[in-house]
Amino acid sequence: MEAYLDNSATTRVLPEAAELITKIMCEDYGNPSSLHMKGVRAENYLRYAKETMARLLKVNEKEIFFTSGGTESDNMALMGCAFANSRWGKHLITTQIEHPAVLQTMRHLESLGYRVTYLPVDGSGRIALEDLQRAMTQDTILVSVMHTNNEIGSLQPVEEASVLIKRMNPNTLFHVDAVQGFGKAKIYPKRMGIDLLSVSGHKIHGPKGIGVLYVGEKVKIQPILHGGGQQHNMRSGTDNVPGAAGMAKAAELLYRHYDEDIKHLCHCKKYFMDGIRQLEGVTINGLLPGKPDGEGTAPHIVSVSFAGVRSEVLLHALEEKEIYVSAGSACAARKPQPSATLKAIGADKAQLESTIRFSFSVYTTEEELHYTLQTLYDKIPMLRKYTRR
Repeated sequence: MEAYLDNSATTRVLPEAAELITKIMCEDYGNPSSLHMKGVRAENYLRYAKETMARLLKVNEKEIFFTSGGTESDNMALMGCAFANSRWGKHLITTQIEHPAVLQTMRHLESLGYRVTYLPVDGSGRIALEDLQRAMTQDTILVSVMHTNNEIGSLQPVEEASVLIKRMNPNTLFHVDAVQGFGKAKIYPKRMGIDLLSVSGHKIHGPKGIGVLYVGEKVKIQPILHGGGQQHNMRSGTDNVPGAAGMAKAAELLYRHYDEDIKHLCHCKKYFMDGIRQLEGVTINGLLPGKPDGEGTAPHIVSVSFAGVRSEVLLHALEEKEIYVSAGSACAARKPQPSATLKAIGADKAQLESTIRFSFSVYTTEEELHYTLQTLYDKIPMLRKYTRR
């Protein structure tokens, strides 16, 4: 059988979203900037997508901008705000365990003369609010903290951080990368004090190549793409109508079944962790102290270090059995680099080389998890013997 347990890398598109995408691409394929009826139909799909995403996030439609995905949303938020607010400050704050879309953009901004503080995390992958408070200055223009870590599933204290940031400096903007969190937690930017929020379609059973950036109406931001002036001059380029509509349809359906979906994911996580603990020499990364069942972490991610087994070797051993997982994160173009997240939580060299990420979705079945566990029970002892030789 096949067991796809790499849902943090990408998800299967929901049939209803795929059907809508196909209809738009094959029948209602007009350019929404065109004045004829084909263009009007396309514009109506965009309006549906914007209305849906705004309703789910409980924000205004004019605060929703469609992008090519989470990476562009992060870049647009960080660079757009840095450039627009540089006159009164050039200090930025983020964490050591952000997605490369944030970390690499921050390093680029450093090369342009901005100062960046990278907050450490504890062994569970969470920042300390005291560190954030110490890092804040009067020229801090932006803080960027991810909602859910894509490798170990740690959750950041987003609402508490927002309160602290606005108390320390009301002018400081707060960006949250919610690419892994949206759909797994109910995130409402206005209620939570978030000024900018990044979301990606292919993490929520929508298509690839589409994302959303929420920008609060009072946020001062510059566009980073220039051209035809689409999306109120904030994000030029021909609108990805099938992508936006498909993403909105997927998000709408996920929220419709939200409670049962989260219950299912939590069951998958507990079932899998209980099974993993039957093996010797395993470490489940990112759990909170005193909460072995994964409370307070993402319901869909389990990061496991298998002592004595290289992650690439285990990944391909599982692939031979049609079990698909990731060695850490699948977001770095297959480049074998040590995980910044695992290093930040204090993992040693052996852990860095032996960690596999298992991630679940609404499609994950207990049968798949049982099959994966039985395969691990068989493969791990054998691979450890092979490694010792």
